[in-house]
Amino acid sequence: MSAADRERAKRDGDGIDDPPRSDAARPRTDGVNAFEAEAVRIRNRVRSINAQVNERSGRNLASAIAIAVVLIVAVVASLLIDKRWFIVLGIAMVAVVVVELSTAMRKVGLRVPRLPSALAVFAVVPAAFYLGPAWQWAALIVSTGFVLIWRLVEVLFEKPRPSRRQLGIDASSIIFVQLYATFLGSFSALLVAQPRGEYWALSFIIIVVCVDTGAYATGLKFGRTKMAPKISPGKTWEGTIGGALTAIAAAILLCVFLLDVPWWFGLVMGPALTLTAAAGDLTESMVKRSLGIKDMSNWLPGHGGFFDRLDSMLPSGAMAFALYFWAAPLM
Repeated sequence: MSAADRERAKRDGDGIDDPPRSDAARPRTDGVNAFEAEAVRIRNRVRSINAQVNERSGRNLASAIAIAVVLIVAVVASLLIDKRWFIVLGIAMVAVVVVELSTAMRKVGLRVPRLPSALAVFAVVPAAFYLGPAWQWAALIVSTGFVLIWRLVEVLFEKPRPSRRQLGIDASSIIFVQLYATFLGSFSALLVAQPRGEYWALSFIIIVVCVDTGAYATGLKFGRTKMAPKISPGKTWEGTIGGALTAIAAAILLCVFLLDVPWWFGLVMGPALTLTAAAGDLTESMVKRSLGIKDMSNWLPGHGGFFDRLDSMLPSGAMAFALYFWAAPLM
């Protein structure tokens, strides 16, 4: 090829004079593609495992853990900084529980007035904290009577008016809400008002959390024997035993390092709070099953409602108050 032809070919872009490109000079994408494929495989695997855990637990575990951490931090901070803030937090949470329960009942035709039922909490809980057990009972009786009268006044404006049987059912529902939510919730305020009561409240909350966590983890791994399949299909005897053992271990440590009572009192405290926590959980399951609902509300992602989170705490607060006076000679 003449010089003129070579110059023309170079100008036309034939690439005759270009050196051949080696494989090393070419951009390689095999490693990048392999990395992306592995990342996709790991992501899908994580999603699959998370979906399996959520299916077995019946809730979004990540959201549930996040909400639980926020609630625990708020409760612990209020107890350790100024226990009066715990009362404010307690009033708010119990009032929400009352509204949730009343709303759920109204959906199945049980007319429980929500506003006066919630206002009762603002009377009973502070009375327990500032004035003691006698005023706690007095506030409960007066507040429950107030809600019942409110319901009777409502009847005057309803058409058609409900039957006597329906009014009796409504009255029993009102009393249940006040006894189970407001009255049991006020025992935590009564406990916190005692000398070093904030440490006892913190301890019983930790133990109940240990019961729930231990029962969940043990039941998820080893649960086979259903405890009450018609009431709470997910609860197993293996899980309950695991929760009890976890609670006993936590109770012993708390008795020694926080409550200044003999270690053996944890052998009493752990099982006692396990029983009340399990009873509260089963009671809430019975209520939800009778109302035909899965969660009391959807206010707490991954948890349902406040009642779904405080079901074990409500009766355990009353038990912790009894344990406090039982342990008084030991302190």
